[in-house]
Amino acid sequence: MSLGPSQGPVVVLDGGLSPERDVSIRSGRRILDALRNAGVDAYEHDADMTLLASLRERSPSCVVPLLHGAAGEDGAIRDVLEALGLPYVGSRPAACRVAFDKAVAKSVLAAGGVAVPEGVALPQSTFRELGAAGVLDALVRRLGLPLMVKPLRGGSSLGAAVVRDAAELPAAMVGAFAYAEVALVERFITGTEVAVAVLERGGAPEALPGVEVVPDGGFYDYTARYTAGTTAFYVPARLDPTIAQRCAQVALVAHERLGLRDWSRSDLIVDREGVVWFLEVNVAPGMTETSMFPQAAAAAGLDLGQLTAELVSVAIARG
Repeated sequence: MSLGPSQGPVVVLDGGLSPERDVSIRSGRRILDALRNAGVDAYEHDADMTLLASLRERSPSCVVPLLHGAAGEDGAIRDVLEALGLPYVGSRPAACRVAFDKAVAKSVLAAGGVAVPEGVALPQSTFRELGAAGVLDALVRRLGLPLMVKPLRGGSSLGAAVVRDAAELPAAMVGAFAYAEVALVERFITGTEVAVAVLERGGAPEALPGVEVVPDGGFYDYTARYTAGTTAFYVPARLDPTIAQRCAQVALVAHERLGLRDWSRSDLIVDREGVVWFLEVNVAPGMTETSMFPQAAAAAGLDLGQLTAELVSVAIARG
């Protein structure tokens, strides 16, 4: 793909300082290779103190942000790119901020009729000031067991834990607070875990085939996500066609109601009754060798480099 003689190269932005740095670099390098294989002049750059000078010097035509976690998915970097007048692939800053806050995103989708697990967003200060024992006892009485505990903002299952016994809850809270000031405590939904990617080509979002996730240990944690051979993936997901369509619809509703753009990936659970529960959405989907967006694209017959190049062209055109 040629971007034209007057246009600069495409920069794949990865790395950063979040706990998801290593995953971001793996995602970025895979997309970099895919773009180059598609004939795009592209290079990689870390989100560090040399970035702004490099952008001024090399004058890229477009940026592909593949930063995971804070700064990459909270809209901050995209605010800077807009201030610089640089086109980029992906959602705009305001939409990122809403999607990155799991509780806010859930509230938006619940208002649109999407099933979301009941939960409580608990700041560490509240946990400390009101007394851990009393707060945790109240959470268990209200939400029951088992529970899912995870950082309110962040991804890759870092700091996330399933709590099946009340005695496990204090340690789970400490683990979540290690990655964020606010922990999200939710009812744990038992069922089939499905990830549905949404891709915008030609202006209309489309849901790619759902990816069913079956981790060896029963919980899709950081190790299960990024260690080859520890999780089985089924693409398309082994679901009744009607249920699969519901999953696609929930992912599309999430993409559209949250105001997302270009690409996203929603994480869902299908319970025993066939109810599709929304868990969270990613505005910078993982692109590693074990990530689900590339698997969904391949199942749809799409080349990862070509589809990214298409999104780059769209981003350049919209300026």
